[in-house]
Amino acid sequence: MKISTRQVLFFLACVAPVGKIVLLPARLAESAANDLLFPLAMHYLLQTGAVFLVLLLARRGQSFFGLMQRSFGKIAAKILLTLYALFLFFAALLPLLEQKLLVQSVFYDTLPSLVSFSPFFLFAAFIAAKPLSASGQVCDLLAPIAIAGMAGIFILSAGSADLFALSPAFSSGASGIFTAFRDGFGWFSDAALLLPFLGTFEYKKHLALKGALCYLTGGAVVILFTAIFYGIFQETATNQLFAFTATSKFFAGISTLGRIDYLFIFLLSLVMTFYCALPLQTGVECLLQVYGRGRYLPAIFSVAVSAVLLVLSVLLDYHFTEVLKAVGGTLFWLFPLFSVLIPILLLIFGRRRRETS
Repeated sequence: MKISTRQVLFFLACVAPVGKIVLLPARLAESAANDLLFPLAMHYLLQTGAVFLVLLLARRGQSFFGLMQRSFGKIAAKILLTLYALFLFFAALLPLLEQKLLVQSVFYDTLPSLVSFSPFFLFAAFIAAKPLSASGQVCDLLAPIAIAGMAGIFILSAGSADLFALSPAFSSGASGIFTAFRDGFGWFSDAALLLPFLGTFEYKKHLALKGALCYLTGGAVVILFTAIFYGIFQETATNQLFAFTATSKFFAGISTLGRIDYLFIFLLSLVMTFYCALPLQTGVECLLQVYGRGRYLPAIFSVAVSAVLLVLSVLLDYHFTEVLKAVGGTLFWLFPLFSVLIPILLLIFGRRRRETS
């Protein structure tokens, strides 16, 4: 079953931005301080180029495995696609732990048990076992929810921000900006999430350009929100781990109306839940393209991966700082390797194969 290009654009413009407004603003502020918009813009420019390339690959009308096989041969394609699935499962770890901390810290009055987040993994296993076309339908539903949630947070937060706190520019220096740029890679694997969708939607006129513009539009929303976030908290921004849940509480009407911002926080958390499960679904899809689509294989793969991540979420419950250091420091290079370099190589080698055949 095919998905529509509209659903792809909804994902890029509405769903993907939600994953960037939880911990990323505070993480960027650690190194870049008031220059945090510069590394964020750098990431969006790089990832927009990658999204453009992935959508260009859709013109060839082949699946991800088909493109890999055409470019590198059957055996190499199986190895690479298996590694790609492992990367997607690894990329799922950070947003998953991020969402877990958000739920435990914001939605519970007392400290919950370590396994209180475990129902998410049942949902993730269910989503991962579904065909990718189901995600397209979900994006139709989540796009207006994401728009409503972001609009509500903006309305409640904007009046409390002092945007002059972002000046003077470049006060953190080039080292601070590039350190923040390195630390932010763990939140930018959207082009990698798109690659397994190749072959599930038809390329229509100017789709690559439309996709890039939609992704940039979502990026502009994230950049504006990050500016408001820093304008509110300034030097204490690094301590505000759950950005979109913190900015709205300074709205003047909160004291009279109560925490009405929780309505919009719930909406964005719903979108974030699907966004956390999507790497598992695309990773399982990669494995299915390599090892076949047996009757029980989707369920086996999805349950196995969800179970492993459940165990990791419990074991790493008190080690999130170490996870951030590993993803943003030691292993940051995996994200541009799989989300930027792979599309470039597929364009180059796929074209060469076609010209020589």
